[in-house]
Amino acid sequence: MKKEVVIITGGPGTGKTTIIDRLIEQGHTCFPEISREITLEAKKQGIEQLFLEKPLLFSELLLEGRKKQYNSACSHLAETVFIDRGIPDILAYMHYIGDSYPLFFDHACKEFQYSKVFILPPWEEIYTSDEARYENYEQAKLIFDHLKETYQNYGYELIEVPKGTVEERIDYILNYLS
Repeated sequence: MKKEVVIITGGPGTGKTTIIDRLIEQGHTCFPEISREITLEAKKQGIEQLFLEKPLLFSELLLEGRKKQYNSACSHLAETVFIDRGIPDILAYMHYIGDSYPLFFDHACKEFQYSKVFILPPWEEIYTSDEARYENYEQAKLIFDHLKETYQNYGYELIEVPKGTVEERIDYILNYLS
């Protein structure tokens, strides 16, 4: 059986972490989003919003973390591994803020290829902001558009997960993979 490294992506506040957490509860192998870790570590060092203050450094730290996640997923015993956000997410956010980036970001998107990419659409009814999610709902919709465009530019066929209960969304993903 071929290893499946599956991305769950979408704009902020679309339910990605909730789905990943529930998949973990069900015994699936998952790797969580790492941007919050990086943001919290920067806060400890006195940088309030690393993504806004030093976007390239933030993106480089994310890239290294996501490469490690990819390699760990590929070497894991599980046939299917879910990851909360992939390497192209980094470029989508860089496009969103209008920042340029070195070519090694593009090379990483081409080198580290995922089996499937599930994308969660903007969903205003469940959207909330918090200390690590500074975007408003309108910005979240723009980020979603950048995510779609970026993944498609790297040749991915995006699988949009319909809105519904967490269970319905997980069933949709698992049924699609079976």
